[in-house]
Amino acid sequence: RKDPAYVGRAKAVKALDEARTAGTLPEEVQAVYAALEKAGYKPNAAATNIGSAIFANKPGDGSAREQAASCQRVLGGAANFAKEYATKRYRSNCINWGMLPFLVEDPGVFELGDCIYLPGVRKALLEAADTMPAVAVKPDGSVKEFTVKLGALTDAERQILADGCLINYYKNN
Repeated sequence: RKDPAYVGRAKAVKALDEARTAGTLPEEVQAVYAALEKAGYKPNAAATNIGSAIFANKPGDGSAREQAASCQRVLGGAANFAKEYATKRYRSNCINWGMLPFLVEDPGVFELGDCIYLPGVRKALLEAADTMPAVAVKPDGSVKEFTVKLGALTDAERQILADGCLINYYKNN
């Protein structure tokens, strides 16, 4: 279902990453990093991208699968969380645009407004891991650990995601 506030939130998250890459760590991000450090994690601002994400039970069954993925990425989208994907085509579009297509068994572990930290995502991709740890940082600063699945990814798909998108993959190969 559509969320009328998504575009505004996605643009705000994109602005956080733009500030991070410019060398300024916004207060909201500092608070998330402080919560992660308190829980024993060591986030590295220079190496940790900030992007928006969506959750849907079964995304990708509409007629605008390519547009959905491209628009989400242009708005700063970095990942999708789903119980399953309706079509391989939509999931492939997400991968080609550089958005991680995660599978979650219990979407109740996170909710709107949480920040999801994915330590070692690049390593998990390149080492062909099936699952990886994730941490939901709640607005009150508490954290909840959970596991995400990467699903069946080919070696090329893993490299596309590690390179950032299909265009970068072609540039690098």
